[in-house]
Amino acid sequence: MKMNNGPVALRRLGMLGNHTPRQCGIATFTADLNHALTARYPGTDCFVAAMNDGGKNYAYPTLVRTQIAQDDLSSYKRAAAFLNGQDLDALSIQHEYGIYGGTAGSHLLTLMRDLRMPVVTTLHTVLGEPNEQQWTVMDEVLRRSDRVVVMSSHGAGLLTKVHGVSPRKIDLIPHGIPSVPLDGRSKDRLGLAGRPVILTFGLLAPDKGIEYALEAMPAILKEFPETVYLVVGATHPHVRAEHGETYRLMLESLVHRLGIGANVHFHNRFVTLDELTEFLAAADLYITPYLNAQQITSGTLAYAVGSGKAVLSTPYLYAQELLAQGRGVLVPYRDPVAIAQEVTGLLADEPRRLAMSRRAADLGRSMVWPAVAQSYMASFIRARAEFHTALPAPSWQNRLQNSVGLLLDPARGGAALGGLRSDGKVY
Repeated sequence: MKMNNGPVALRRLGMLGNHTPRQCGIATFTADLNHALTARYPGTDCFVAAMNDGGKNYAYPTLVRTQIAQDDLSSYKRAAAFLNGQDLDALSIQHEYGIYGGTAGSHLLTLMRDLRMPVVTTLHTVLGEPNEQQWTVMDEVLRRSDRVVVMSSHGAGLLTKVHGVSPRKIDLIPHGIPSVPLDGRSKDRLGLAGRPVILTFGLLAPDKGIEYALEAMPAILKEFPETVYLVVGATHPHVRAEHGETYRLMLESLVHRLGIGANVHFHNRFVTLDELTEFLAAADLYITPYLNAQQITSGTLAYAVGSGKAVLSTPYLYAQELLAQGRGVLVPYRDPVAIAQEVTGLLADEPRRLAMSRRAADLGRSMVWPAVAQSYMASFIRARAEFHTALPAPSWQNRLQNSVGLLLDPARGGAALGGLRSDGKVY
């Protein structure tokens, strides 16, 4: 099967990560990437090995063909055996701290050590200052990956600086976004016609910094009294499991104390893509007041920029990169005064806001899922070529052991029995 640019697309791909209906950003990303790949390459069989948290059972679609219990080490061994039996051309692993069991997600290594196929690992977080356990686990994840995908140049730089990964091993692929038309009648349908609309969406957690945007609202309302701030999204399941709705209740209490209840609307649910499109279409300004300076990716920010929204954000790493060249405005962390000044300035200056939106939309064309799927397929093809290129010529020991059913793993230096990877793979 030919790709548009010439290379042959792969026959069978596996994906490892969270998957919908689990409610988190990684689950949405895995589902969207799988859908984009199968839509772009209908002859490629692409299925998922899904991570389950806290003993939960999800009603997965049929493309999820095996499941892994986050804290059950034997589940990782069984999944590796299943994946090895699928004759995969490549395995795509979604890596995020917190979705794999063990110290610093070390259970994932139990699976990776057993794999016998090319591995492409997408890193949704790269730490600039990992602790010793985080560094050790990530270092082995990187060694056992044939290629590594990051979504920002900051992430690529950190991999080289902190872990010594060769730039030749890193693929920079943007976070995918849906290609959906924004309907100009969305404000009417939401009952917001004629009102300036500010939007924040995504799973709620204390590191989102939404309280600082709320504290800016009284000053914004002095200049634009009809402004509405939409806060869309359920509390993150892990936050809710550990702390309940404490953060949301704090935000609601702050709204009451500031007397801005008529201008702040909370939508406490995990919204569908159609609902999200409606909210984005209605927004005049999108804001991410996040507090984690080292955040190297944000699906919500990618969606907003790709949808051609004027964006205001704190200067975390991904925002610095995505909003460069006039695609958005950066404000200091925890600074309601600066937020209010920039919001009122943008609402008052429509030509500036619309120019910012056009620049954001221009970048968004390179971030739509069909383009991202093509970049991932190219990465998988490179990983497969490099994986097989690294195979040494079979020795007489290999042939002898194969003849009695004991398989060496020559792709990892020929030093392990039963398909176990050795530690000999280098960058």
